[in-house]
Amino acid sequence: ANLSFLDICYTTSAVPLILDSFLTPRKTISFSACAVQMFLSFAMGATECVLLGMMAFDRYVAICNPLRYPMVMSKATYVPMAVSSWAIGCTVSVVHTTLTIQLPFCGNNIINHLACELLAVLKLACTDISINVISMGVTNVIFLGVPVLFIFVSYVFIIVTILRIPSAEGRRKAFSTCSAHFTVVVIFYGTLVFMYGKPKSKDPQGTDKKDLSDKLIPVFYGVVTPML
Repeated sequence: ANLSFLDICYTTSAVPLILDSFLTPRKTISFSACAVQMFLSFAMGATECVLLGMMAFDRYVAICNPLRYPMVMSKATYVPMAVSSWAIGCTVSVVHTTLTIQLPFCGNNIINHLACELLAVLKLACTDISINVISMGVTNVIFLGVPVLFIFVSYVFIIVTILRIPSAEGRRKAFSTCSAHFTVVVIFYGTLVFMYGKPKSKDPQGTDKKDLSDKLIPVFYGVVTPML
């Protein structure tokens, strides 16, 4: 339920404005609206990173310790897990959005992107953005590296447990329990790692290709994943 609500918020923070820019000649956005869009998209993305990691733990308990599931995943457990996901995601988004909007933007005010995406806005700053880059690197480790490692370990235990099930029907049911979550994890984290974890190319000849990929990749984690 939290994931569904989060994905609705995620898509509505950017997709309607993107569609509006395609359908109307007006392609402008105010500075405050851009800041709000940056905050919402980053907050939803960070929250989903944490939430998907916690859902992997839920799948682990359901398959590896099914008899203990009602006790382990009680209301006293899953409510704090969900609340902390939202709190952590919104907090880190406040930090990054604040660091970004405090930068001086002089000269070019054209965002070379489909929406007010944080990395695209940072390119417009006419000052040193070392603090933003360092904070983004730390965020990548916390919100991409740690959850991916946690999900990987969880699925190792899950797969080992499933392969020990004697009946083919039992194995099929167990795999189907995790297939939706695993599919979303691969698409969501795969595109996020490619977008935020890749080294920035200095080759000017590859700029157009890189700009196109930077515009299309967010469609996967901002539209395709929520749709699924």
